[in-house]
Amino acid sequence: MAGESHDASDASGESRPASEPPDDHGTLSVVGIGPGLPHAMTQEAKDVIRTADCVIASNLYQEFLRKDGTLPPESAAVEAAADGGSASEASGTSSGHRSDGGTESESGTVLERPNGTRQELVRSSMGRQIELASEAFERVRDGQDVAHVSGGDPNVYGKSDLLYTMAEAEGATDVPIEVVPGVTAALGGAANLGAPLSNDFCTISLSDKWRGWDEIEEKLRAAAISGFVVVLYNCWRDYERAIEVLREERADDVPVGIFNDAGRGEAGRNLEDETHTITTLGAATDHDDEVGGMGTSILVGNHETEVWENDYGKHLVTPRGGRDVDDF
Repeated sequence: MAGESHDASDASGESRPASEPPDDHGTLSVVGIGPGLPHAMTQEAKDVIRTADCVIASNLYQEFLRKDGTLPPESAAVEAAADGGSASEASGTSSGHRSDGGTESESGTVLERPNGTRQELVRSSMGRQIELASEAFERVRDGQDVAHVSGGDPNVYGKSDLLYTMAEAEGATDVPIEVVPGVTAALGGAANLGAPLSNDFCTISLSDKWRGWDEIEEKLRAAAISGFVVVLYNCWRDYERAIEVLREERADDVPVGIFNDAGRGEAGRNLEDETHTITTLGAATDHDDEVGGMGTSILVGNHETEVWENDYGKHLVTPRGGRDVDDF
């Protein structure tokens, strides 16, 4: 069970600490690439993706990762095995066969790096997450280092829990899993707005796929009453309803920031650009044209949040405990 410390045996029968994976295993890294383009990634995330034997990423994230060479360009693709074998076989790595005797349902693209080594790129899509997790476990057992790409931070409505849940379901306790953090949209968007998260804050997802609206409303109300600055994710789902709940507990003149595709610049997918707007809680639902889908987050300030202006524009600031310059 998690938290227990015990020894395991390798193929030779010798005991080894449970914290050390078998010598013939690779590593599964769930990598957060930040809110947008590669400039917002950590160096660790870049290094893990660049050196991985296999990278699992959606088409959108593949495009982002090519911007600065974190992934080789599409022109670096080499032909897969002509005999119908998997792309892993063509790249000279493990076959990618599953333990149940089947083969991978979809081969990846083999890319050749400038130094001649090869990397397999597998497309991730919403309907294949369980399948891809199982495939990742087998690749690690075959000795490959796998980078499973998650937007933002893997722990903030990302993919890390899926990999752990799948490992539990499949008994994949032999697969080493590490999480590489990234900048989540709340932090990227807040940086564009100024300093609105300098005091206590929370994030709440409006997605009701795994929980009912009653639970979401309870959390919204508790956050509003407690004075948290609140950042709403998944705003394409009932964001108007969420705003109305917050208005019941918070004044209409509280500042609100609406931001789209933080960190993506001109590569923004919702409104064809990265945008942010400062408004108020009472007027937040008047901005339907700026709530563009999955890339939109809404930041709702508290009673201390202020609109701060300089020669270059408006910003949001939530002071930490109401301190002033002398407190520093």
